[in-house]
Amino acid sequence: MTVRAATALCLMLTGPSCQDAPSTSFPPPASATQIDRRQAAPTPGDQAAVTASRRTAIVEAVGRVAPSVVSIRVQARRQVTEGPSFFDFFLPQQREQVYETFGTGFAFRPDGHIITNQHVVAAAQSVTVSLRDGSDLEARVVGEDATTDIAVLKVDRRDIPVAPLGRSTDLMVGEWVVAIGNPYTYLLGNAEPTVTAGVVSATGRNILPSRDQAGMYLDMIQTDAPINPGNSGGPLANALGQVIGVNSSIFGRTGESIGLGFAIPIERALRVADEIIRTGSVRRAWTGLEVAGAQNMREWKRSGGVVVRQVAPGSPAARAGIDQGSVLVQANGRPLRNFLDWEAVKLDLHVGDVVEVVERQGDRTVSRRITTGDLPTVTAEKVNVLRGLELVTVTPAVRSERGIRSEGGALIFRVTREVSSATGLTEGDVILAVNRTRVSNAQQVAAALDAMRPRELFRIYFERGGQIAYTDLTFR
Repeated sequence: MTVRAATALCLMLTGPSCQDAPSTSFPPPASATQIDRRQAAPTPGDQAAVTASRRTAIVEAVGRVAPSVVSIRVQARRQVTEGPSFFDFFLPQQREQVYETFGTGFAFRPDGHIITNQHVVAAAQSVTVSLRDGSDLEARVVGEDATTDIAVLKVDRRDIPVAPLGRSTDLMVGEWVVAIGNPYTYLLGNAEPTVTAGVVSATGRNILPSRDQAGMYLDMIQTDAPINPGNSGGPLANALGQVIGVNSSIFGRTGESIGLGFAIPIERALRVADEIIRTGSVRRAWTGLEVAGAQNMREWKRSGGVVVRQVAPGSPAARAGIDQGSVLVQANGRPLRNFLDWEAVKLDLHVGDVVEVVERQGDRTVSRRITTGDLPTVTAEKVNVLRGLELVTVTPAVRSERGIRSEGGALIFRVTREVSSATGLTEGDVILAVNRTRVSNAQQVAAALDAMRPRELFRIYFERGGQIAYTDLTFR
């Protein structure tokens, strides 16, 4: 063993043999205290390098978006059924219940306009927005669209930072994204938004609607960034700090995140929000054709597209020459595999837009151009009854639009909350008869109700969700 090697070994061992090693010019070993001092006092260069390594793209992205994020607290009302429900035989008694919901939003205009989810503010009586510093602002619901699950709020504040906006059309599966929101809101003690990170798991996701789902969650961005209750309405941002989606829904058996979160593409959210601000509502485009629905989800490989089940007379599809029973294989360059693909195309159409469809008839394919129009219920004549009930006559076009089973009657187009609470009737119900007199249009409903005497008991039969029910009423 050489002297140098023996000396090096002496630094690691203790004992008599090591004390006999020849002396050298090496400095004595540092004590533990000296080592601790050296580690506790990094050089300015080391500090700068560590700080730079901590400031990742994710940190920078959060710094750009988070100042625009707000917490939302909503006081709302809902109808609660009392007692057992035998809906097929009678309408159960209902009462109103006040409850609170929570969510997230973000400022997208410098004048105090905020985007959130419609399901966050549904049936809102009052809305409070909390900023990052904890200050509370009263907010007004400018408008909401249940179909796209987008709502717009307005606060009287012009110094809320505006979120940088990006685009979802060039997203890459696997790229980093951050979800910002307020999970469990005040349970965490403050209004500071929470940040979770993940990747884009998929794009163009269509979620099969459930029975109690008002929104159409189509062409969604899927992410594994944890999204939990309270995050709804918050921004999903890319690594550049640009908002590319609005967090809206999760898959999970308990309501907790399991890595399946979904966001509405920012282009759709902005289109809907801009239209709400401009007109107060969203004009839905109508094509007038109905395709095979959920029951055909597993048959698309055999059919090679979506089967046209019905074409409304005089509709845009009828004028374009679309035939019942034909198969649509493409729309605006997008392959059609099932009805959700077709619904996704329709969801982003404006009234007056042209849809280029490829239709297969037997062994040949032809291209058709459908120029969309307004929904039949929007253009139909409205009849007002009961000081809060707006009716339209059920026509073939209205049947096609709303999927109504009955061939006639009066559709409840709009109803006030007070009348709905008093009668049990809701928007979308179709009045079929008053007492035992069948009605075929809205005018006949109005005439039948006008003929009722004070305190006279009468019965209204109606269709709801394809089922027939009735409610007993009386004029005071």
